[in-house]
Amino acid sequence: MADKCYLGVDLGAESGRVMAGLFDGKTIRLEEMHRFSNGATSLGGSLRWNVLNLWSDIKRGLAVAAERYGDGIASVGVDTWGVDYVLLSKTNEILGQPFHYRDDRNIGMMEYAFSKVSREDIFAATGVQFIVFNTLYQLIATQKQHPELLDAADALLMMPDFFHWCLSGERSSEFTEATTSQCLDAATGDWSFDLLNKFDIPTNIFQPAVSPGTKIGALRDDLAAETGLKRIDVVAPASHDTGSAVAAVPTRNTGKPNWAYISSGTWSLVGVEVKPAILSPDVLKENFTNEGGVDGTYRLLKNIMGLWLVQQCKRAFERRGENYDYAQLAQMASKAPAFRSIVNPDDPRFLNPSDMTEAIQTVCKESGQPEPETPGQFVRCALESLALKYDVVIQTAERLTGQSVEVIHIVGGGCQNQLLNQLTANACGKPVVTGPIEATVLGNLLVQARASGDLGSLQDIRDVVRASSEMVDYEPTQSEAWTHAKERFQALLSNA
Repeated sequence: MADKCYLGVDLGAESGRVMAGLFDGKTIRLEEMHRFSNGATSLGGSLRWNVLNLWSDIKRGLAVAAERYGDGIASVGVDTWGVDYVLLSKTNEILGQPFHYRDDRNIGMMEYAFSKVSREDIFAATGVQFIVFNTLYQLIATQKQHPELLDAADALLMMPDFFHWCLSGERSSEFTEATTSQCLDAATGDWSFDLLNKFDIPTNIFQPAVSPGTKIGALRDDLAAETGLKRIDVVAPASHDTGSAVAAVPTRNTGKPNWAYISSGTWSLVGVEVKPAILSPDVLKENFTNEGGVDGTYRLLKNIMGLWLVQQCKRAFERRGENYDYAQLAQMASKAPAFRSIVNPDDPRFLNPSDMTEAIQTVCKESGQPEPETPGQFVRCALESLALKYDVVIQTAERLTGQSVEVIHIVGGGCQNQLLNQLTANACGKPVVTGPIEATVLGNLLVQARASGDLGSLQDIRDVVRASSEMVDYEPTQSEAWTHAKERFQALLSNA
């Protein structure tokens, strides 16, 4: 078949891009149309997303794609991070500047929620991991602090759904993104209206959930004219970026629970693919989450702080005039002493510190360990700690499912960190396969290809990814030092 072009808008917490996928029926080739920065904007003592700037950059990328590929473009779809949302009025005005999930307004909201509804009942209604910035707690914060916004709201659109509305004019709520909110019932696939009512959150603002691959509508007339595109289909991919990334894991074993994944980036999403959701007391106890996937699958996973630790250390170094790229930091870490200091990556003090290096030093000092001093020591501490946490999470996933993991797939930008990949293999005692780096946008584009009829199944998607991507294998090496490090790490978790 002649190449067919699909456009993927992929928005991350630090950057976004518009990518074209050229699909020939067997392999897909990526071309970047436009890349742009993203991040929190400080406004009046709060953290917000500048969605208008993002929309301007998306349109720029669409215009580049139109000029390059014209009538060969079949559709466009958006994926983003989870939990954040935009409120629209009845006349489609944006109500307030959308909050960033790291904003301090969420502090204390989870505890307030438990004073009204137990953890057990919230989990039974949603199946989702308890994290302070889940949409549920953000909405509770809005209800307590800015009730006029909810009073005026006619629609809540999760972040990718908002941009799908910008593209098509149609309001929708894509399933995988909706599951990150802790407002959707994991058993029924519908919103947990009984739970929302207990917090006086208006239920009329929630849109019916649609499956990945749903054609939402056609491109707006005015947008087609502005960008030079024809009125192509707007398709909801797996709109949560991790949902798209896991759809693009190049396994041959879809439907077999013998593999785990790590979607590695600012956050590390570590887990296994299951069907249906698992809502057992043990899943609640371990604070795992059931996030939606393609074809009715669920991602039973744990959300770990991830390479945010390294990113924020890098920024701290830069403020002190020490400028290193990530490759240099990894090289320095490889030469630093092993297991000098380890931390729990999910310590709440690492969520949004003013200086990550100071936060790590404080945590190490409190646990009686030497404080990192050099860039290599800080990064080594972060990477070894992540690898040790991956091991704990994967072992827990094996126990929760009763299935052994034989191989770990690492996808996303973080799989370029060769040191972390090898540390992960060593810590977990399992072979690691890394790649593709562009898993998220590949999953986005290939779900669109499936929606157009060019692919038939989730395994077909993964076969295309495997045929189109370069992968690297890492074999584990074991040592007595790892055994001691795991014992130290378990002691840290027990004392938390």
